[in-house]
Amino acid sequence: MASAVWRRAVLEASGAAAAAAAPSFLWSPIPRRRWFSSAPRRFAALWGNGDHGRLGLGSLESRWRPTICPFFQEDLPVSIACGGAHTLFLTESGRVYATGLNDFGQLGVKSVKSHTLEPVEILGLPEKVAHISAGYHHSCAVTENGELFVWGKNSSGQLGLGKRAESIVSTPIRVDCLVGIRVQVAALGLEHSIAITDEGNVLSWGAGGLGRLGHGHQSRIFGFSIDSRFDEYTPRLVKNLEGVKVKRIAAGMLHSACIDERGSVFLFGERTTNKLSFGAAKYASTPYAVLDLPFSEEVACGGYHTCVVTSEGKLYTWGSNENGCLGLGGTEVVKTPESVESSFLMFPITEVSCGWKHTAVISGGNIFTWGWEVLVEHF
Repeated sequence: MASAVWRRAVLEASGAAAAAAAPSFLWSPIPRRRWFSSAPRRFAALWGNGDHGRLGLGSLESRWRPTICPFFQEDLPVSIACGGAHTLFLTESGRVYATGLNDFGQLGVKSVKSHTLEPVEILGLPEKVAHISAGYHHSCAVTENGELFVWGKNSSGQLGLGKRAESIVSTPIRVDCLVGIRVQVAALGLEHSIAITDEGNVLSWGAGGLGRLGHGHQSRIFGFSIDSRFDEYTPRLVKNLEGVKVKRIAAGMLHSACIDERGSVFLFGERTTNKLSFGAAKYASTPYAVLDLPFSEEVACGGYHTCVVTSEGKLYTWGSNENGCLGLGGTEVVKTPESVESSFLMFPITEVSCGWKHTAVISGGNIFTWGWEVLVEHF
């Protein structure tokens, strides 16, 4: 979703200004520094909307260009995940920090009432963390031993703690029903969660409207939590993917995606349609294969769009194209995958990340962004 894990930078932009419908190079005035080591030094660079302290830079100020977070000096960050208005950081030692909005306990820190302007450490994680993910109002961490810990909003069972669990969980809690099952990674959406086990099985739970969990429920036309009959309060195996070894997953606002070991892409949840159209075809309640895509390696889901990186480093996008978030040069809805061609993208793409209405990739060690901008000018 607007949540993504990056090795070099985090993308958290929101606002209502111009749209960049095609990829543009992200130039940054980050100064070059001399380090007393031959190895590259890690840092966290953040930019975009600064509301609620989500950038972790010590103020509510929005940043138009990447700004290094000065908080991490010794225990350096290795990955970052963005939620609706909060950010998680995973450091080299396996510790997790959070900043931003905490109205539903999504920071995992009880002492923070509403928000924090700088990263604070999340306590209560008993061992080294290997993976983090942030949903719109909930968060999770996977430890090196494959245990899943969750916290934040739990209105639709998106934490997977059972039907009797509290609607707000402000500190990390282990998902006990998964004890004995080794979780590899998790992805969090608006009000749902999905995970991959070490065996390549896919689990999903939370809000089940519009088929976003992939369990085959026939939902009402509007997929938000107005109908809880299809919600799952504990992780459940996606049966239609049983026997398929999945290696990548992603969660959007109302849809989910995964890639199996053969490079095939599967989607479930809200389909790509014109927002004015109605009917049962608006969603898929079980996973279906996306045809005519080359062998795929990476997948990312935005608010209502999907991006895939192939084994050859090509980028394919489709879905809602508001503000040009697909990078195809226009703003029309695209129902099937189309290749993104740009003179900027001269090298194979290695990573892709989606926000609500914007997209970013890494190509040749550089970051390129497009979609919903906060400035009229291009970076």
